Amino acid sequence: MTQPVTRRTPTARHARLLADLVGLFLAEGFATFTLDELAARMRCSKSTLYALAPSKEQLAVRVVGHFFRRATEEIEDGVAGLDDPRAQITAYLDGAAGALAPASAAFIADVAGYPPTAAIYRRNAQAAAGRIKTFIAGGVEAGVFREVHATLIAEMVGLLIESIQAGVLGARAGVSDAEAFTALSELVLGGLDTGGEPEVTSDPGRR
Repeated sequence: MTQPVTRRTPTARHARLLADLVGLFLAEGFATFTLDELAARMRCSKSTLYALAPSKEQLAVRVVGHFFRRATEEIEDGVAGLDDPRAQITAYLDGAAGALAPASAAFIADVAGYPPTAAIYRRNAQAAAGRIKTFIAGGVEAGVFREVHATLIAEMVGLLIESIQAGVLGARAGVSDAEAFTALSELVLGGLDTGGEPEVTSDPGRR
């Protein structure tokens, strides 16, 4: 059941509520919650939740979209001011690892299992591939990286990012998402190096 909502400028209270919902969803997922349960956990009324979105499903979309939007902003902040393409790629992938660190398996599964949030997820991975492509192309032009098919490499990296975000790669390799992103960064930079041969400096699966 939904309730009409009048669009208004977000208040500081609504911004805090949205941030709190992001924290809850990251820790516990969102698929099993009802609006009543969410209102109880947030210590607010259902009408307050309706001010954010007119249904539980649309609330999930808004919260997940907010999470990925904020994560993207933080990642871009980490890249801003860096001129070396190698540092850009490292900072970007490190930022992605840090942004996903609080995400539980339940959150990842719920995002992937609900088509509207899965679409947000895919767009995020595609955007990441686009940024990596930009860094690679800049590195090739500057002579930092060897000549490669930047679009192809970036799309491959995007698929690996999506696999890491989905929890698939980490589960198969027995490593954390942060370790997987570190290994991806080393693999990409090693493969692009003008010396030619990929060089992975650590084995994240080794304890």
